[in-house]
Amino acid sequence: MTWADLNLMPALPEIFLLAAVSVILVLDLFIPDEKRGITYLLSLLTLAGCAVITMSTSLPYPVLTLSDMFVDDPMADLIKVAMYAATAATLVYSRRYIADRGFYNGEFFTLSLFALLGMMVMVSAHHFLTLYMGLELMSLALYALVALRRGSVPATEAAMKYFVLGALASGMLLYGMSMIYGATGTLDIAKIAASLAGGSANMTLALFGLVFIVAGLAFKLGAVPFHMWVPDVYQGAPTAVTLLIGGAPKLAAFVFVVRILSQGLEPLLVQWQGMLIILAVLSMAIGNLTAIAQTNLKRMLAYSTISHMGFLVLGILAGTPAGLSASLFYAVSYVLMALAGFGILLLLSRAGVDCETLDDLKGLNRKNSWYAFLMLVVMFSMAGIPPMVGFNAKLAVLKSVVDIGLIWLAVVGVVFSLIGAFYYLRVVKAMYFDEASDAEPVGQVGMDMRVVLSVNAIALLVLGVVPDGLYALCVEAMKQSLQVL
Repeated sequence: MTWADLNLMPALPEIFLLAAVSVILVLDLFIPDEKRGITYLLSLLTLAGCAVITMSTSLPYPVLTLSDMFVDDPMADLIKVAMYAATAATLVYSRRYIADRGFYNGEFFTLSLFALLGMMVMVSAHHFLTLYMGLELMSLALYALVALRRGSVPATEAAMKYFVLGALASGMLLYGMSMIYGATGTLDIAKIAASLAGGSANMTLALFGLVFIVAGLAFKLGAVPFHMWVPDVYQGAPTAVTLLIGGAPKLAAFVFVVRILSQGLEPLLVQWQGMLIILAVLSMAIGNLTAIAQTNLKRMLAYSTISHMGFLVLGILAGTPAGLSASLFYAVSYVLMALAGFGILLLLSRAGVDCETLDDLKGLNRKNSWYAFLMLVVMFSMAGIPPMVGFNAKLAVLKSVVDIGLIWLAVVGVVFSLIGAFYYLRVVKAMYFDEASDAEPVGQVGMDMRVVLSVNAIALLVLGVVPDGLYALCVEAMKQSLQVL
């Protein structure tokens, strides 16, 4: 392939982001601390530029480039735009929090953007090596972000746990990929599927590789029994970093699983479907039951995340376009809920005081009824109570498993969803019926945060009432993207 034959247009958003982050990194060296808002604005402008480029270069069919290692398809474009929005919301919500705690600096913004670059590479990967490169770029940036507050012992401990367990999971994933290469003779996603379907692959070796790959994927999703890092990292990391980890990376992890299992290893559906059923049931059970015992909100939301990943896996294990579309819809809905939930915790935090426990939310309705209402919308949506979007998301994935005859699995999902409603409603009860543990008023935040957070939370209600537009978008994106094979 010559330079004249190389089509870089599909990768233009990634190229722009890399160039922009490099410029921000250099400019930040000359920006004094009192003018750090310039770095913040440049980061938001970079995200806006990425969104414009992604939408302007979007095509209704998959386009391969870079020796077929990179793909630009409707699913990738939809997820990338969602990740830009999630990262921008994270920066807006985190601005005051990180300023109060002394790490309102260029490192936070550039590491966040480098993590986003890794997610974008993961989302558009059409080769196992490209997937792994994107995963490692994202992971290394997140490890550094967790440890960014060097004087915080909990943050340093969380970063070490995240790094060690992440390295272990990456090793399992890489080992599984090497076995798939040994079985099929290729790392190209389409060629792997063709080799497995055609019967030319070593099936015994491929199945061994599949086990290691599913284990690695389960870690990245935070699914049981590979969930050990989630509560510790969520609680130990600064809330701004917890918000980043709980947002856009979940979208990237979803596409990562789809690329590997639903596209590359689709001929082994029967084998990995059974594994995912176990992961889904255990995640819903352990996540919901353990969350009931938590009084720390970040830890509770961590176990909540584990249970939500169990629901997300339900649509993937269905192995049908409808199931994958339902999981995509669930992933986008969950990220909206996580952003709003952690955003409210950031809003209620102030210098020297983090809003992290259930007691911190007691009597919130008397202090600020609007913020209490926004948190109520988030909790109702996470619990799957209509008319919030969380109800539609859970209904969609449950329907996908019913359609393939796994009615018992849908019943299990409903039961654990009802159990999970308890700890979400406990938060609502604390806000509306308990007396405040202190008389401190809610701190003042910038207009940008109030507006974005309000729009974020109200979107959960609006999308719950009229979900058809977003769901149709997910269905069409998944339908076109699966044609790449």
